Amino acid sequence: MLSRRDFLRTVPAAAAFAALSARAQTKDDFKIRYTLSSALYGTMPLEVILPEVAKVGAESIDIWCKVHGDQREQATALGEEAFAALLKKHGARVGSSTRYPLGPFKIQEEMAWVKKHGGDLVICGCAPAKDPAGEAAKSAIKKFLEDMKPHVAKAEELGVTIAIENHIGQVLQHPDSLRYFAEFNRSAHLGVAFAPHHLHPWAEQIPSLIRDLGAKNLPFVYFQEHSAGIFKKASKEIEMQQLPGYGGGLDYHLVVKALRDVHFKGVAEIFMHPTPRGIPILPTVAEVTAAVNKSRAYLDKCLRETA
Repeated sequence: MLSRRDFLRTVPAAAAFAALSARAQTKDDFKIRYTLSSALYGTMPLEVILPEVAKVGAESIDIWCKVHGDQREQATALGEEAFAALLKKHGARVGSSTRYPLGPFKIQEEMAWVKKHGGDLVICGCAPAKDPAGEAAKSAIKKFLEDMKPHVAKAEELGVTIAIENHIGQVLQHPDSLRYFAEFNRSAHLGVAFAPHHLHPWAEQIPSLIRDLGAKNLPFVYFQEHSAGIFKKASKEIEMQQLPGYGGGLDYHLVVKALRDVHFKGVAEIFMHPTPRGIPILPTVAEVTAAVNKSRAYLDKCLRETA
């Protein structure tokens, strides 16, 4: 039997242990869910790409179309049944479809296609504009959200989310437009495909923009940063700096901490653009997969160091 004095002595220690255990559990709770971009492999066949989904720790594949890849066209050529059989053969599922050529107003059929193959996300660009800021951004975002209502209604009906990338030369690009999107968006089935590389002029705002958008407006995040090789031919070393852990300037500690702080529950894609578009980022399947895994290991390290 413990004396009263001994019992009281154990209470603070027990409380401290419980608090530490709770903190440790909280640290371990946050995980990043990954999808694998088919475009990283250029126009390689789906047959050789799909086995890589599990190898990079991804839960799904993001199917890209021309000009960045042609796996969406490959799926069409295969036909619905053969494509579904190929997914089953490799234990893979479609998580999303990236369809920039369709724009935000021609994606209803694509949403149905994604849903049919087990996915829940369609990624596209916004309406074209000259990167409006301030009051111009406010007006443009309000109009865009109004124009999107029938497409959002279809997304809600299907159980699919539309993710709009913040892209250069479009309504949703300037930090002001992202913050107005967060203020005026009312649907859980419409959000941002958050692209840090397009925010290079405002890189210091990236963590605060993640917090301003919050998890409810972030169904999708690119792990990609700006590089001198993003739009023009450069050495492979410089081009690869778009990937996390390859010597670029973006502090991913701040990025993943912001994602942790908002309890990000969407999916993330390790991504880069090769020049010219449509080629694999590295010559072989194994090299591409190894590059993705190198970036994922670096991001995991950032997560551990910011927990």
